[in-house]
Amino acid sequence: MNIKPIGERVLLKPIKKEEKTKSGILLSSKSSNTDTQNQAEVIALGKGEKLEGIKVGDKVIFNKFSGNEIEDGDVKYLIVNAEDILAIIG
Repeated sequence: MNIKPIGERVLLKPIKKEEKTKSGILLSSKSSNTDTQNQAEVIALGKGEKLEGIKVGDKVIFNKFSGNEIEDGDVKYLIVNAEDILAIIG
């Protein structure tokens, strides 16, 4: 599937959170770090003016209660509005 966001929207691929600690201890879903749940990689961009400074491949932090989830086979993506991207990581 080839997904191209339109307007002020961004296609994101969420970054899966680590399920174990650095020492190798496995964590349950309730005790794992929730900070990474709203981090994603930018896959595609619309052509909106608010997207200035965001590039394909950037790692971003987004509002975790935003966007529409879509699936392509086993891969999950999110389409979010530009204003839901809070920061670029790195």
